Amino acid sequence: MARLIRINPSFMTNTDTRNASPNLTRIIVATVICNGFVAYDFTVYGFSAAIIGRLFFPAHDAASSLLLSLATFGAGFVMRPIGAVLIGRYADRRGREAGMRLSIVLMAAGTWLIACLPTHAAIGASATVLIVFARLLQGLAAGGEIGPASALLMESVAYERRCFIVSWRGASQGAAACVAALVGACTSALLSPDELAQWGWRVPFVIGGLIAPLGWFLRRVPGAPAASQARPARTPLAIVLREHARPLVCGMLMMAAPSASIYIAVLYMPSYLTHTLHRPATISLAIASLSGLVILVVTPLVALAADRLRSRKTLQYASLAAALATVYPAFHALTHGAPDELALAIILLYVALALNNAGAGSVLMLEAFPKHRRAASLAVIYTFGVVIFGGFSPLAVAWLIGATGNAMTPAWYLLAANCVTLFALSRFPERPASARRASA
Repeated sequence: MARLIRINPSFMTNTDTRNASPNLTRIIVATVICNGFVAYDFTVYGFSAAIIGRLFFPAHDAASSLLLSLATFGAGFVMRPIGAVLIGRYADRRGREAGMRLSIVLMAAGTWLIACLPTHAAIGASATVLIVFARLLQGLAAGGEIGPASALLMESVAYERRCFIVSWRGASQGAAACVAALVGACTSALLSPDELAQWGWRVPFVIGGLIAPLGWFLRRVPGAPAASQARPARTPLAIVLREHARPLVCGMLMMAAPSASIYIAVLYMPSYLTHTLHRPATISLAIASLSGLVILVVTPLVALAADRLRSRKTLQYASLAAALATVYPAFHALTHGAPDELALAIILLYVALALNNAGAGSVLMLEAFPKHRRAASLAVIYTFGVVIFGGFSPLAVAWLIGATGNAMTPAWYLLAANCVTLFALSRFPERPASARRASA
């Protein structure tokens, strides 16, 4: 990665750029790695939803417990917009690094609470209340992570490498999903059902909680560019919403396809394949882990191509068209008895087509806002979009499948989400290339 990074001298605190390169590399590596760990902590809950449902949400049947557990998974998204506003604005005033350190501390606190929490059988309804509180705390942290991390990555490199460097933030989330699925697969394979219910389900959360000291250390980067900036005057949120209404609204709608795809095609897929299509758990976890690996590999490659194009929208149009063309045939094959190997290939193809534009998409949004409002604006776009279209999508799809008996429900949801994103992308205001360069 270091050979592809071109230093942007405009925000170097030291005029001797020869001494800045290692520090810049550390900024980028720390941002990407820690963002991946934060994503792991937030998403690993989804892979443990069935066990958590039985232990913390006892109900008259397993399906009800699972729905309550998925509702708690979605509840974490309720706090993400609040985290986006609070931590994003904090990062715009105090520095990107300060905002990201705050998010990692909050995430670690929520994760350790889940890891150490007694179950409903031990402390009754208090366990249910506390695990919901822990998810809300994780949501607050996750909501404030995306904006500062993406803004720092974009501001750390030359214009010609923006998409590629920012894409590693999205790629790290793919890596997080892959690791979370692998940890879940390993604990399921190595432990008996009784061991999983007694203590094994806590292992993924303990692993996630251990990132706090490492994350804090990595994000203490001496001379980070944003830390030396003059703090802008506080702008009322109402003014920001009024002055940037169109990019904010269009940006939120643009999140429909990627957020629905990641939460349905990757995170909800293990439950869908095992509970709805009655496929073996091994293939479902393999799909989740390999989907994350596909995101990790494909996203930076697409971003490299996006950096060579004049418009940030070109490849996004192409991927949306490809996703629209493949989603219905993919789920039709899954629900009509496609072999497990073919099912794996189908889902990985859809993931590669639908979740490859984290670089160009994020940069398009960041470039639409002035520098002192970027972190908060992208955080608000991302979190509100994810809450509306992604966070509760597993719960909505699971409920609709139960109510209608139609196993094709995920396909219809994804088709609608891709259409919403396509419309919003066509309406999103893209600044001329010369103006984007000047805003570096």
